[in-house]
Parts: sequence; structure tokens; C-alpha cells
Amino acid sequence: MKRSLRLGTRGVIHRLAAWLLIFSLSSVWAESLQLPAPGPKDTCPVCGMFVSLYPDWVATVVYQDGHAHHFDGAKDLFKYLLNLPKYAPGHNRDDITRIGVTEYYGLSRIDARAAWYVIGSDMLGPMGHELVPLGSEEEAKDFLRDHRGRRIVRFDDVTPLLLEQLDQGKFD
Repeated sequence: MKRSLRLGTRGVIHRLAAWLLIFSLSSVWAESLQLPAPGPKDTCPVCGMFVSLYPDWVATVVYQDGHAHHFDGAKDLFKYLLNLPKYAPGHNRDDITRIGVTEYYGLSRIDARAAWYVIGSDMLGPMGHELVPLGSEEEAKDFLRDHRGRRIVRFDDVTPLLLEQLDQGKFD
């Protein structure tokens, strides 16, 4: 009896470890980023739209002092980050503690630096052609295929030229 209990416990532990590994690799169980939600009067500092009207697209920057700026999509978030003197005079990129985007499939808030972005798809955001955030490379590849996307980019791949091309509907 003691032997079968020990083997049973070992089997449970092995199964539990396998499930934990599977879940940790899945973006469905990826750790959500804790970010404040935009209020009804919060406007995007880039375009001026009311952010809370587009909860599926919200992106957020949080500073060390706790204040946050919200955006109606990843595209405006990147415009902001790439030109802080224009959109946030007096703010410094080094003072940013969290940058989050809403991932497409699970609608959870994830770290913008860890996201995978599809551009040139048939899915339009509040401001037109958008960087669609996904939680994993596999999800990005599926979205690219399912929504006729042009390519996948990462956080550091986003440039002012890429954002300009998105605004113009060009994805070369």
C-alpha cells in the first residue's frame, strides 16, 4: 500500500509538472500586466480620441510616480514612445515603469515589449491600420495567416517610418 501511494504521488507530481510547463508556455496563461484602466474622460495624447470607447485596443504607459497615459491602440502608443518631446513634454522614457498593450485573442493586458505585432492585416483598429498585439509567436503566425497580414514585428522593430507606412496603408 505504501509503495502504490508513493508511485501514485509521484505520478501526480509528474502530471502536475507537465501541466505547469504546458500552461507556462501558453499565452492564455501568460501573466497579465497590472495596469490602470482608462476612465471615461481619458483621451489618447496622440490623437485625442476617448480611449475607454475601445477597450479591445487599449495600450498604457505608467510612470514611476504612478500616473498613466492611455492610447486607443498600439500604433499611437508607439508614436508617443518614439516622440516623447512632442506628445509628453517633460516626460522621460527612463521614468516609464510599465508599457502594456491589449493582446488580440484573450484581451488581456500584456507587456508591450514581450508582444508580437502583426501589421498589414484586414483587422482595423480605431485609427485604421494597426499593429495587432499577440501574446506569442505562434498566435502571431496564426493571426497573420487568418487575417492576411503582411508581416510580424517586435517592439524594437517599430520605427517612425513603419508607423507612417501603417497610416498610409503601405506595408513594404
